[in-house]
Amino acid sequence: MKQLKFYVMTDPHFFDTASGCSGKEYEDFMHYEQKCFAETESINKSVFEFLKKADEADIVLIAGDLAFNGEKKSHEGFLKLLYDLKSSGKKIYVVTADHDFKWKREDTFAFGENGRYSPEHTERNELLTMYRDFGFGDAIAFDEEHLSYVAQLSDDVRLMALNCDLKKDGKHYFFDEQLEWIKEQAKKAQEDNQTIVAMCHYPILPGQPLFSLISPILIRDAYKFATFLADNGIHIIFTGHMHNQSINELVTEKGNKLYDITTGSVIADPAFIRHVSVLDEKTIDIKSIPTPDFEWDTDDCKKYLSDMFDRMIINIITDMRDDTERAMRKLGIKDKGITKKVLRIAGKFICKVKVGTLARLLFIKCDNSIKNMRALDYATDLVRGVFEGNQSYTEGTPKGDVWINLLKRINFILKRIDVKGWDGKKADLYHILKHTAGNYEIDDYNAILTIADGSRTPYA
Repeated sequence: MKQLKFYVMTDPHFFDTASGCSGKEYEDFMHYEQKCFAETESINKSVFEFLKKADEADIVLIAGDLAFNGEKKSHEGFLKLLYDLKSSGKKIYVVTADHDFKWKREDTFAFGENGRYSPEHTERNELLTMYRDFGFGDAIAFDEEHLSYVAQLSDDVRLMALNCDLKKDGKHYFFDEQLEWIKEQAKKAQEDNQTIVAMCHYPILPGQPLFSLISPILIRDAYKFATFLADNGIHIIFTGHMHNQSINELVTEKGNKLYDITTGSVIADPAFIRHVSVLDEKTIDIKSIPTPDFEWDTDDCKKYLSDMFDRMIINIITDMRDDTERAMRKLGIKDKGITKKVLRIAGKFICKVKVGTLARLLFIKCDNSIKNMRALDYATDLVRGVFEGNQSYTEGTPKGDVWINLLKRINFILKRIDVKGWDGKKADLYHILKHTAGNYEIDDYNAILTIADGSRTPYA
């Protein structure tokens, strides 16, 4: 087969800045926000200028959350960028997600002179007309009700763009009729000797092991759906949503693989674009490209984004100490009894203690290089690494050894906690927490992915 190359970006969250992004209520909103708001227009313009000039591929996939929060003006601004990019010769395929529409106007927001208000919203049934020129109109198969489609990217490669936002309950799942449609399209592709790549906004595999315990992050029945895809000949899927950078693998009982390539949002740390090469029917080469600098009042755009992420974590922890109820609202905790007291004590402790002191209290060895590091900075760095991917808190490193020794110290407690993972089995919390803080598997940025020999097992 002839090699195919394309770019993938996710979660542009374009916001029309003229709609309003300033004032006290805006600052209060950004207190706990890790993605940009006022800066999104500038960031997206720089990304699209880069893609216009990028000559390694003429196809761009965009995996959902095109607008910030369903504002009609934001879609209008984003569409201008899409049409400009298309006029440069690029072929663009999008899939929409729940930030691209709202069921009622009150769910949108912007910030004007009088504080927060709700600009005109976008209905879900308007998205097809808006984005017809970016995938839907070129589809060789189309599930209009669910806004999913199949497009021919090359003579040998088909794209399956999947949407699961039909229900109003805020949950994301695929209906039985969608599964039959996917199965039928996969069967047709295999009969035509086509390689299938899929795109869905929501992760199918947990981006990090810890995410496997948080059901709202994944689609409903994610493990079952991932197995369904792999056993029906769909082995590569590009996702977004979590604003994290990761590549994860599932091998089914039949020996079939599914790789979920989740890409970070372009408007938040980590901000990357993927460059993908389909080398042959069994080999995919993934490379990551940092998003370009954007026009803003900063000397270092990458640091600007990482500082924003750090500020969110630091604000949560310091508010646990200073404004516990506000932190509880952010964390979705309703109990204001003993939980509030525990959070306040934990916040005070984390903000005050050094890593070396914490290690000494727990009888854990700690390398001299990090003894004077604040526990607050250690926690912030660890959490940011979970989203940036290629997490560095691995065994044999100063920070990683402290983390792993801590887990060993409390493992007798972890073993007593009976919680099920995304596959329905009892979760090994030690393994989950170790591998969430440190990456021991596939490189999350650059990797050559090989589909197993049994991957053509058809039609589960």
